Amino acid sequence: MDKLPTQMTAVAISKPGGPEVLIPEQRPVPTPGPHQILIKVAAAGVNRPDVAQRSGSYPPPPGASDLPGLEVSGEVVALGDGATKYKIGDKVMSLVAGGGYAEYCLTHETHAMPVPQGFSMIEAAATPETLMTVWHNVFERGGLKPGETLLIHGGSSGIGTTAIQMAKAHGAKVIVTVGSQDKCDACLKLGADVAINYKTEDFVAKTKAVTNDVGANVILDMVGGDYIDRNYDAAAIEGRIVQIAFLGGPKATPNFAKLMIKRLHHTGSTLRPRSIEDKAAMVTAINAKVLPWIAEGRLKPLMDSTFPLKEASKAHARMESSQHIGKIVLTV
Repeated sequence: MDKLPTQMTAVAISKPGGPEVLIPEQRPVPTPGPHQILIKVAAAGVNRPDVAQRSGSYPPPPGASDLPGLEVSGEVVALGDGATKYKIGDKVMSLVAGGGYAEYCLTHETHAMPVPQGFSMIEAAATPETLMTVWHNVFERGGLKPGETLLIHGGSSGIGTTAIQMAKAHGAKVIVTVGSQDKCDACLKLGADVAINYKTEDFVAKTKAVTNDVGANVILDMVGGDYIDRNYDAAAIEGRIVQIAFLGGPKATPNFAKLMIKRLHHTGSTLRPRSIEDKAAMVTAINAKVLPWIAEGRLKPLMDSTFPLKEASKAHARMESSQHIGKIVLTV
């Protein structure tokens, strides 16, 4: 730590509110604790939970940084006691519990992964949180099997575009819902079998039509609200609906008889509050199951746009416009 600066630029949330509350400020460079590594950040991914935290609806878990930012790429520049997985100078990408919107960021060594060969640091920063979200929810909770059909709401988002590629690499059929023809085209180009513009088509009817009235075996939903009851209609017998967000609201009045009649499973999860051990187990599984897909060229983040760290407010405005296709990343 002797050669590192004592201060760094970070983007903090000055108060709950719109993108304008994201303000650059000076913070002390953090010191790694036991089994932690300090990363000199090259780039940081922008995700919906960052927007929720900024608005005041998603506070950081106890012990986490109050700075937004859940995934980074960069160079290891300091090691905490007992940290042996990486050495100084290694290039890594990592899930973090917060603090990514900064020039330096801490992470537990078990949550970091080597930057894949052929990935830029910007692409690497767009990868960890999304990979872990999709892996856990689609494959571990949803139990997607080869030959099954996955319905993804928000198919052109960072999560959605990653889920398309991972499901296709796994041998599944993919249906997505999006809000424009440009987004339909982007998802089909990535490998989706069917793209539904929810503004002009009924996703329930279309899903049934393209599955010979069987329905989707797994549904990845970030909308909630009135989609919940409609998901029950679109699901196959023994279908699994996995909730990862509630952009349409967390309250609904679905007909729960459909759960019984179809023997459905409706589950969900959040990633940020999970234990160090839980996240480490996900990283281990991803290293074994998903990184080979990356090495084979079957999986790479679709990039929408980049913004300098100090213009994080513009990145949030871009995300909230819902015009983006793929990942938004801050460069440091």
